[in-house]
Amino acid sequence: MQTRLELIHGDIMEAEVDAVVNPTDLVLSGGGGLDRVIRQAAGSEVDRACEEIRDFYGGCQTGDAVITTAGSLSVKHIIHTVGPIWVGGGIGERKLLESCHRECLQLAVENGIQSIAFPAISTGTFRYPLDKAAPVALTAVKEFVEYARRNGDQVPELIQFFLFQEEAYLFFLKALSDLGFRLFCFLGEEK
Repeated sequence: MQTRLELIHGDIMEAEVDAVVNPTDLVLSGGGGLDRVIRQAAGSEVDRACEEIRDFYGGCQTGDAVITTAGSLSVKHIIHTVGPIWVGGGIGERKLLESCHRECLQLAVENGIQSIAFPAISTGTFRYPLDKAAPVALTAVKEFVEYARRNGDQVPELIQFFLFQEEAYLFFLKALSDLGFRLFCFLGEEK
């Protein structure tokens, strides 16, 4: 089975998937941007889960991801990831952004998640330029799926990018086109 990759101009809070990706900070604070929106909607159960992760692991490092319940959301899980803060591109921001996407997908695989929705990680509060973030994100996802398929590993059947701002949607659409795909595509070879 192939993986369907979709770009959606819309609000990730309306995603009908097993898991949504929440771009957060090192201490899983729920303090700003989309992180605050997701955490407020998810409620205290997710706040407690994030506190436990913070107490036990000290938080989440840049480029890593952790998974929690989704609390009051209609999805089953929230995968929290810490994207890089853009400071010009010279301190490994690209590798860290790639890692965010790979780590989220790896957690999805480990937890039997069949559908996942990503936002444009790091492009808001962390100022990663959209024209640079879009190809990094899409290439990381494409390479993860193709590698997993070649090795016979499971991957989610549906991967969506929810892009709230039109500008983000257009940059992701261009990046997808530059990879040789259309608005949605299938990744991996048919088995």
